[in-house]
Amino acid sequence: MAQDPYSVLGVGRQASADEIRKAYRKLAKQYHPDRNQGDKAAEDRFKAVSAAFDIVGDEEKRKRYDRGEIDADGNERAPGFGGGGGNPFGGRSGGYRSTSSGGGFEDIGDIFSDLFGAGGPRGPRAPRPQKGRDVRYRLSVDFLEAARGVTKRVAMPDGKTIDVTIPEGLRDGQTLRLRGRGNPGINGGPAGDVFVDVSVKPHGLFRIEGDNLAIDVPVTLREAVLGGKVEVPTVTGTVAIRVPANTSSGTAFRLRGKGLKNSKTGTSGDLIARTRIVLPEKPDPALEAFLKSWKEGEADPREDMLRRAS
Repeated sequence: MAQDPYSVLGVGRQASADEIRKAYRKLAKQYHPDRNQGDKAAEDRFKAVSAAFDIVGDEEKRKRYDRGEIDADGNERAPGFGGGGGNPFGGRSGGYRSTSSGGGFEDIGDIFSDLFGAGGPRGPRAPRPQKGRDVRYRLSVDFLEAARGVTKRVAMPDGKTIDVTIPEGLRDGQTLRLRGRGNPGINGGPAGDVFVDVSVKPHGLFRIEGDNLAIDVPVTLREAVLGGKVEVPTVTGTVAIRVPANTSSGTAFRLRGKGLKNSKTGTSGDLIARTRIVLPEKPDPALEAFLKSWKEGEADPREDMLRRAS
C-alpha cells in the first residue's frame, strides 16, 4: 500500500492547496528522472511523489481520502473496513501519473511545463548560448584630443588593452560602444560590448557654443584704432584675420568651419573670435599726454545706454 500522501509531500493535513502544490513542485524537480538518470531510488521517489499529488492535489480526491472513502492508492475502501480493493478502475500503474485539474488545483502537466519548459518532461537540454558580460570604462581626454580626434590605448579591468578611437568633435559625457570587445560569450554565445564613458577636460581658451567655438582675442589699442593683421588660434592651427581700423572691444569675427565637427551631420561649426582691447601693462607717458590733450569729437558712448535704462 502507498504511503500517506501528506507524509510523502512533507505537508500537514491542514496544508492549503498552494502549499501542497509548492511542495510537489519542489520534490518533482528534485527527483525527476531527467535529472537523476540511472538513479533507481530517485525514480521510485518521483513515482511516490506523483502518486501522492494525484490524491491530495485534486480537491475531490483529497476530500474523499480525508473522509476515508479511498486509500492512498486511490482505491475505493469497502464500507466498514480500513482498506481493501473494490473499484477495478481505482488501481494505479507503475508509470508516471497525471491528474485532472478540477477544483482549482494545478494539472501535473502544467507544473512540468513550468519546471522543464513547454511540453512536459524532456531529456537533457544542451546549454543555451549566452552573451558575455558588458564592460564599462571611464576615459578622460584633453579638449584638443576630443576636438581633433585621437586613438587612446586603455587597459580593461581584466588586464587586456584595447584601442579606443575618439572621433572628431566628441563632446563631454558622450559614450562610445565597442561591439564584441567585452567579456567572452558562454556556450558559444557572442562576446559582450565595451561602453566607454568619455569626459572631456575644459580648455583655458576655447568655449563651446553648440557646434561653434568661441575665443577672446586680445588686440592692442594701436591695432584697434589703426587696424592690422592678428593671429588667431584654432583647434587645427593658427590663422590670421584682418582687424579693420576703429574696431571696438567685443567685435566678433566668424571663421567658418573652424568649430567642432557634428558627428550626425558630418559638418563643422564655426569659430567666433571676439576682440578684447588690452592696454599696456606699464603707463605710456606719450599716450597719456596725447589723451589729456585730445578732445573727443563724438558724443558720449554711454548716452544711449543710460537713456534706455531710465
